[in-house]
Amino acid sequence: MIIRLATETDLPALLRLVERVVPVMRASGNLQWDAGYPNAGVFLADIQQQQLWVAEADGEVAGVAALTTQQDEEYAQLGWDLTEQAIVTHRLAVDPGFQGRGIARRLLEKAEEIALERGISVLRVDTNTENKATQQLFPRMGYQPAGELTLHFRPGLRFLGYEKRLSSGGSAE
Repeated sequence: MIIRLATETDLPALLRLVERVVPVMRASGNLQWDAGYPNAGVFLADIQQQQLWVAEADGEVAGVAALTTQQDEEYAQLGWDLTEQAIVTHRLAVDPGFQGRGIARRLLEKAEEIALERGISVLRVDTNTENKATQQLFPRMGYQPAGELTLHFRPGLRFLGYEKRLSSGGSAE
């Protein structure tokens, strides 16, 4: 498996990944994504900002994550200091055909690598309250639950925030 920055040529594969992921998410009650989000424009902006990473397995785009320093202002609902630099994981998804192979874990490890390279010690992520898979994954990766929040661009949905603090050696504090 290769973790690499996404390019514009990955866009069709990313949209196919969303088409395969959304029905699985919705069947489990997770309404975080739909036919309109994330879309080509969202991914293209991530690609242009060099913050979209893909996991490539067996020659296919098997997973995706936007690893950014952009924190939603609603994160203040969790008591987080938004002036504190953090690497924030958004749009984390694994193609259903590749699930169970550690792809999400590898993408989160990439977030840690980026944080360490940039001298950032805080990692943050949010997930829909109905996304049981990530609610199990994040604590296993050392993320601590920080509470519930709402996001203006996904009205009617509830999210859970998670945070991980790294020591200078890269391990969770």
